[in-house]
Amino acid sequence: MEHTVTFRLKHPSGSPKEADFLSTASELAGIPGVKDFQIRQQVSPKNSHTFGISMHFDSDEDFQVYCRHPLHDAFVQERWIPEVEDFQESDFEVMQ
Repeated sequence: MEHTVTFRLKHPSGSPKEADFLSTASELAGIPGVKDFQIRQQVSPKNSHTFGISMHFDSDEDFQVYCRHPLHDAFVQERWIPEVEDFQESDFEVMQ
């Protein structure tokens, strides 16, 4: 399973607040079950979101552990909700 979110921050591009948010977001890679964690910068003018985060999980159970993990909960409440202006979340499974 791949969990992906694209987003636009409220902070100015290149600002210390933007860098701090992304640095804090990178700590989510340490949650058990997270694989191939990446933070990406959007370069297409067709999309208003400026960043993307993607990660993989071996199972839905691993994904649920991630979703309930205290580090994830704290990040969402303390950083994501107050600092993200817009986002789109997607979860993909490989087609068999």
